[in-house]
Amino acid sequence: MLNFLNNKLRKPMPPKVGVIANPISGRDIRRVIAKANSLQIADRANIVVRLLAGLAACGVEDVVMMPERGGLAGHALRQMAQSAVRGNARFPSVSFIEMPVTGTAADSRIAAKAMSAMDVGAIIVLGGDGTHRAVAAECGATPIAGVSTGTNNAFPEIREPTITGYATGLVASGAVPKEIGLKPNKWLEVRIDGGPAEIALVDVALVSQQNLGARALWRTETFRELYVAFADPQLIGMSAIAGLIEPVGRDERHGLMLRLAPASVAPLVVQAPIAPGLVEPIGVEQWRRLPAGQPIAPDLAAGSIALDGERELTFHSRQNVSIRLVENAFDTIDVAAVMRFAATKGLLRERNKACV
Repeated sequence: MLNFLNNKLRKPMPPKVGVIANPISGRDIRRVIAKANSLQIADRANIVVRLLAGLAACGVEDVVMMPERGGLAGHALRQMAQSAVRGNARFPSVSFIEMPVTGTAADSRIAAKAMSAMDVGAIIVLGGDGTHRAVAAECGATPIAGVSTGTNNAFPEIREPTITGYATGLVASGAVPKEIGLKPNKWLEVRIDGGPAEIALVDVALVSQQNLGARALWRTETFRELYVAFADPQLIGMSAIAGLIEPVGRDERHGLMLRLAPASVAPLVVQAPIAPGLVEPIGVEQWRRLPAGQPIAPDLAAGSIALDGERELTFHSRQNVSIRLVENAFDTIDVAAVMRFAATKGLLRERNKACV
């Protein structure tokens, strides 16, 4: 442990940081029709090891992970043991939550809820938008830090995992105050007939196709309405359509809503990257800003609803659908702000006494 960092901690270090690593994210149909490769288990394990090295460097000594059947944890533990033998890295101790493993998104939800109840300092998530959505739904007040390992990753930012571990450790240990290290996030809530809310972190898309089939969105001729919490023209997926029309930042107090149509009949056509290497013409009829807190009833009478790029719900003409943008829904680690603060305050440096 870094002695100089321990001297600068503002509060006692929380006992644990949580890690939820989805071993099967990024294996939907877009991997077939687009140009994206799947991360192998060994690659995902290497990411976990790099995260853990960053956490250890910032004084985090205990990590609790979600169990899984894909072999990811076994690969990671072997890599850590090999590094320990070589003496070129140190890592936190790793334990696993006692829970049933189903190999579905329910595992991430159960693990996130359990970690929140354990009062971990933060939860690091490895996966795509769907995995991050599952964790955000159950993490409560516990902040999350995202690592992209899915197909269409609009929510988790692309960054070296070691740095994500560093920043998470600095916040979880109290070396960086929460008002600097955390940032609030919006999400979208969808309700059918006033029932329980389903959330989306990035976008809600309504398509005319009613049977769910392959859940990932790829048949562009069925796209009808799109609601986004933020829209970045540098990203891919459904939110890229909105980003190329009117960019909306993650910290802005509104979203965007678009009415879509087949490109052959729409007044405006956007060449949108809806998946890695897959650029399609998307017809746009109209768009306007989506205010926070105001429920919106879509125009489409029947179809299916995709949450962050995957169709999850169907509805018919006799049902009432509402979509609402919610501010300050959950917190994430602001990696860039944390690392700037650490550099400015000298949290990760000390004078060499031998040279004084």
